[in-house]
Amino acid sequence: MPGPAPPERMHPTGKRNKQGIRVDPEAEATHEPRQAVLSALVKHKPGVLSEVSALFSRRQFNIESLTVGPTVDSDTARMTILIEEPEPGIDQAKKQLRKLVPVIQVTELQSESVRRELALIKVGGEKPDDVNAVAEMYDGQAVDASTDSVTVEITGSKQKIDAAVEAFKQFDVQEVVRTGAAALERGPATLEKHD
Repeated sequence: MPGPAPPERMHPTGKRNKQGIRVDPEAEATHEPRQAVLSALVKHKPGVLSEVSALFSRRQFNIESLTVGPTVDSDTARMTILIEEPEPGIDQAKKQLRKLVPVIQVTELQSESVRRELALIKVGGEKPDDVNAVAEMYDGQAVDASTDSVTVEITGSKQKIDAAVEAFKQFDVQEVVRTGAAALERGPATLEKHD
């Protein structure tokens, strides 16, 4: 066949894979995972939570925590979803959430948003006064006490809860229950229902 010899042929610029196929550098780029807090306003009806969790399961998104509860409007609920994904995964999670019928609105909260978590920590009851002293250090309080155990409630940031759990290990931690993050944007901005 007529044509230029191999050394004389044009060689397009751009990265190619092992098979010689040109590759989009953005598609091949590796993105470091980061934590993102997604806040979703959803219809308050049965099955919404399972629909959202099924979506995340199908797409294999890494959910760190998911909390849901009613809002001031009895027809809507608010989901706070903490995920850890590379940037394209976070964008994809938001897009997929918006496609679900019961989802009204989705936004990613800023890193400086107000985030709080609740933890109930059950420890041995041999030293109740010492347990109370540690609870006070973390602005917590005992919510149940018996001769065998004391249950303490702590509210605050994830770091504060982690530190409190670590501090209570000296009293033989028997059980820990954490809610996961609940979060709101700072200032007057709200996630509003749009009809």
